[in-house]
Amino acid sequence: MTVVVTNRALLRVSGADAEVFLQSQLSNDINLLKKGVQLSSFCQHQGKIIALFWVMRSGDDFLLSFPEDLNEKVISRLKMFVIMSDVKIEDISSQYNQIGLINESNSNAYSINENLSLLIDSNELMKKDFSSGYDLWAKACIDYKIPEVFLSSSEKFVPQMLNLDINEIGVNFSKGCYPGQEVVARLHYLGEAKRRLFAFKSDFEMQVGDSLYCSSSKAAKARGNRYKGSGIVVNSVKFNSYFYCIATLDIDLLDREITLNDEHGPILKINNNE
Repeated sequence: MTVVVTNRALLRVSGADAEVFLQSQLSNDINLLKKGVQLSSFCQHQGKIIALFWVMRSGDDFLLSFPEDLNEKVISRLKMFVIMSDVKIEDISSQYNQIGLINESNSNAYSINENLSLLIDSNELMKKDFSSGYDLWAKACIDYKIPEVFLSSSEKFVPQMLNLDINEIGVNFSKGCYPGQEVVARLHYLGEAKRRLFAFKSDFEMQVGDSLYCSSSKAAKARGNRYKGSGIVVNSVKFNSYFYCIATLDIDLLDREITLNDEHGPILKINNNE
C-alpha cells in the first residue's frame, strides 16, 4: 500500500555545520544515521519534547519530517541556536510529497522499520495513483507504536514516556549534550519511567490530548477534582468501525479499568492486535 502522507512539514538543514548543529540539538546520535529514518527528539531545557523528528540524510543535507502544525514553532526555535554556524534551515514542505509505503519496497525510500518506509519526492508524484487515505498510514504507525508530537502535545512528554529510550530508538545516552540532556539522562540512570506508551482501542472517538482516567488510582482518590489523569492520548485514528490510539499511561495502572477524560468516559481497551 502506498499512501500520500498529509499534514507533515519537511525542513532541509544544510551547510558545512549542519551535522554538528543537529548533533548538538537532538536527542539521538546523528553521526550514526546512515540510510533510513532516525527518530530524534528536539527538547527544551526541562527535557520535554518540543517536536519529534523523522530525520533523514539526503546527500550532505538532512531532512526533518514532523507534523505541520509545529512548523512555525520548530523553525523559530531551531534558528535561535544557529548563531554564527554555517547552517541553513529551509521549509521545503510545498516542494515535495511525503509518501508512506506499507509493506512495499522502494530503493529510494527511507526505512522506518521492516514494514514502513517514507519516500520523499517532487510534486510530480501527485500525478500518480496513490491513495490519499491518511487513516491507513496513521493506523499502521499506531500499530507499530510510532509516536508523534503535535502542537497541542508539544512540551508535555519526556522521551521515556514515548518509549524512545527503549533500545535507544530515539535517544542515545552515549552522545554529547543537547537541550534537556541532563534531565533525560538523570531519569535513565537514576530513576525509572513511571509512565509509558501503550496502544488502545475504543468504540468512541479519541482526540490527541485527551486524558486517560483511572478512578481506582491513588492519585484520583487523593486529589479529587485536581486529578488531571494518568496519561495522555498521543495519536489517534478511526479505522473501520473502531477508534485506535497510542497513549501514555502510568505503568502500575495497566491492569486497571481506564476511561477517557473522566470516570464517566468510555472505557479504553488495551489493543493487543498489533
